[in-house]
Order: sequence, then structure tokens, then C-alpha cells
Amino acid sequence: MARRPLPRILSSGTMSLARGRDLARTAADSATDVLHPLLVIGRGLRILAATGRRRWSQTPKDKRGPALFLAAACILVVALVPYGPLLALITLMAAAAWYGRDRTPAKTGPSEAETERLGSLYEALVPYFSIPEDPSPLFAHGGDWDKAFSGYEFDEAGRVTRLHIRYPAYFTDGEAASRARIEALLHAKSGRGREYLFDWDEEGNQLDLRVLAALPTGIAAQPFVTSPGETVLGFTDAGGVQRTLPVLEGDEPRDVPPVIWRTGPRSTEPHLLAVGQPGSGTSTLLRSVALQALRQGGDVLVVDGGGSGEYACLSGRAGVLAVECGPTGAQATLEWAAQETERRLIATHRAREVGRPAPEDTRRPLWILLDQPSVLAHLAVAEGGPDPLAQLQVPLRHGRPAHVTVVVAEQFGHLELLHDAVWQHTRARVVLGPAAVQQVADVLGLPPHTTPTAQVPPGRGYARLGTGPVHRLQVPATPDPYDEATHPAYRQAVLELLPERRSGPVRLLSATSLRAPALEPHPEVAAEAP
Repeated sequence: MARRPLPRILSSGTMSLARGRDLARTAADSATDVLHPLLVIGRGLRILAATGRRRWSQTPKDKRGPALFLAAACILVVALVPYGPLLALITLMAAAAWYGRDRTPAKTGPSEAETERLGSLYEALVPYFSIPEDPSPLFAHGGDWDKAFSGYEFDEAGRVTRLHIRYPAYFTDGEAASRARIEALLHAKSGRGREYLFDWDEEGNQLDLRVLAALPTGIAAQPFVTSPGETVLGFTDAGGVQRTLPVLEGDEPRDVPPVIWRTGPRSTEPHLLAVGQPGSGTSTLLRSVALQALRQGGDVLVVDGGGSGEYACLSGRAGVLAVECGPTGAQATLEWAAQETERRLIATHRAREVGRPAPEDTRRPLWILLDQPSVLAHLAVAEGGPDPLAQLQVPLRHGRPAHVTVVVAEQFGHLELLHDAVWQHTRARVVLGPAAVQQVADVLGLPPHTTPTAQVPPGRGYARLGTGPVHRLQVPATPDPYDEATHPAYRQAVLELLPERRSGPVRLLSATSLRAPALEPHPEVAAEAP
């Protein structure tokens, strides 16, 4: 069934629902502020009534008659006294307001267990934040942790969720190794299994530790609201980027901060390298990129080195030129991609020589997606054939002006088999799945700004675009729609995004059919040529 375009949802239903929720929340807050005295008096009257019923039930039966006579006499006296009923009503309301007040004791400090945990953290930091020559050390065994910890927060389980630390000025916070020791210690003492963000203020000699909330994993593949040339790699923390995207998480609309990768002639990161362990979500990332490229009108070439058939859903679709799984087909596909890149460069150059725009077929984006290409390279060498990866040098080196984008997904164990051209020209990097800090730093060029955890959901990792910062990343759920072991809603979302199948019989592209056309000049260029 056709899916309603997302912009239309955003312009009608989503905006109306969001505006309605905001109005309802504002009205509820205003009503609570106005009716707060009545709520307090009502709660006090309920408490007084409950107290009266309890006293009446505790009164012996032989004394209930005199008690009723005494109560009736008091009511008669109040009724006869001038302004008696009014004074009685005021007294009753005052008593109800007193008993109905919020008597929850305000927490003025940490509990005994929290104090013990803060003291343990303080004692563990003493060897790192103190030296014998310091006459008045901020950190000392048996010292007062109140001076070092200026702020702290705990969760329901009593574990630290935020901690603000002051440390001496002589601590070598400018050295990465010194900071790493402190971060590893706090990670171990504050509780493993969570992701911590360490914000170092080297100028003010302060360290802020904060536990990060988990990134949303329920966002499925969908038509994202992006400009041409923009690809959503996934979603990150709100403070990491200055942009949000409207998405649907299940049936609930929300705005989430995305990690946007920009491609094209003006991109500084024209190609992408994704690295991970088996099952970490690199194939999911490639499927997500392929669906977004097809939606923007690009052509897609897929080379599946693993041969698992996870890209069979793309075979025969409009815009998909080939889906190859063997070394022979991969060699032919990549050879054609190199020739097509050269053809586009020459045609564009000839058009610019005579002052004409580049031909339309050279401006159509071409995406080359390779999943585990090292496996195909190993098979080709074992069979005595050429290395298919050698054909990637031309699209990697000259693909940006020719609107050719290369995306390579590989596993950690086979990174040494990648060519130098891949490492040199893939300036956009993604690391998915559980990985050590050093592994992440080797791929991204910088260590992550958080502490990686041992257990992460598929598609969870880190991303870095060029020389920018390292972002936490959660790839949108884009499973193989033919895999019945995955969530049915996610599979249906992928099926709805797939283009229509090409009319007529599906013909696999070979070396002959993929051969680039002759480098004839553009018609407008030929008309101007002498």
C-alpha cells in the first residue's frame, strides 16, 4: 500500500498534533496554578474527614451519645454567636489548608549510601590528583569530598548520573594519557554498562561527568526530509548537532538530531568507510544509504562480497544498475565504474571548454556500494585473476567532480586488505558495534568522546565527517525485507521505500553490458566545435 509522503504528514497531522499537545499542556499547567489552593484545601478536608471517621470508630459505644450531644451544643453556640458561622468556616478552611499542604521533606543532601559512594570516588582519585609537595591538597586520604565535588546527581538505584569535579591546577589535563586514566577510573567506580560523557574544562580545572541517555533504536527507514546531496547516516545526541529532523518512531512523531553526510562536487567528504564486527549493522547502513540514493534519483551499483544475499531486494529495481556477489561480476562492475568516471570527467571538461553546462547524464549521481570487498579480492587472487579493488582508485580519486560516490563497508579483521586509496579518500568514517577505544581511534582518527560499552544494539556506533568531531550514531532500522527473523514493521517500511521493478525481464549486467559508451562530445558541444 502506498505510504503517505512525509512532508504532507508534517504539514498537516504532525504539526496539528504537536500544537494540540502544547496547548493542552499549557492549559493544564495554567489550570493547576489557578486551582492549586482549592486542591490543597480539598486534600486537607479529606484528611480531616478521615481523621474524624477514625476517631469516631475508636470511641466506645457508651460514650458516643454524650459526644454527639457535645457536638450539637457546640454547633448551636457557634450559630448563635455573631459572625460565628463565618468564623467557623474560616477556621475549617485554615485547618484544611494546613493539613493539606505538601509535607514532603526536601532533600538537603546525599543519603548515607550516596555519601559512601562519593567518599569512595574521592579516595580513588587521591593518587591521581595529589602530590606530596602540595601544602594544602584538594585531594588527600581522609579529606573532605565536599570541596572537590561541587555537584552530583544519583538515579533511583543510587548510582552516579552526574558529577562535577574540581581538580588541582598542576594536574596534566593537557595529556591524553592522563585524561584517559581518570576517565577509566571514574567509569569503573561509577558503574559499567553505561555510556559516560567527560567534559574537561582545562582553563577552569574542572571535569563534568554525565551519563548519556540511550539513542533511539525504534526509528525505521522512512523518507527523510533532506536536501539533494544529503544522506542521513543516523541519529545522535541533541547537543552534538544544530539541526533536527522530523521522523516517525513507530506511530509517534518526534524531532531528532541527525548526522548528515553531504556528497557532490562541493563535498569535502565525498566517500564513506564503515567498519564493524559481524552483526554490527554495516549492511543496514549500506541499505539505508542505497534507499536514500534511489529516492534522490541516483544510480546504484552494489557489490556484495559476503555473498549473503542481503541486497537481493534491490535486484531489478529502477535505478539499481547491478547487484554482484562474485569476483568476476565485481571485476566487471568496478571496471565499468572506472570507465564511467573517466567518461564523465572528459565530457564535463569538453563542455566547460566551450562554456556549456555539463551534460545531464554526467550530473546524475552514481553510487558504488561495496560490502566486504576484501572477500572478493581474496577469491580473485586465489583464482589467479586481477584484484577488483584496484579498479576503485579512479572513482575514489576523481569521483567527486564526476558525481560518483563510493561507500565501503568492511570488518575489523580485514582492514589490512583495503588499498591505500580507500584509506586516503574516504574522509567520512563510521564505526559500528562494540569496539575498543583504540580501534575507534584508529579508524576515525580521534578517540570517542564517550566510554564505549560492551553491549550495544545493532547499528550503534560512532561517526566522524572529515576533521569534525566524533558523534554517537544510531543507524535507522533498515533490515533485509526478505529476512523473516526481523521486525515485521521494519521490513514493511523497507518494502515501501523500494522503487518499482523495471519492466521487462531483468538482465544481469556483465562486462559487455556495463562497458561505458564511447566518449562522444555532447550535442551542444559538437554544434559549437569548429
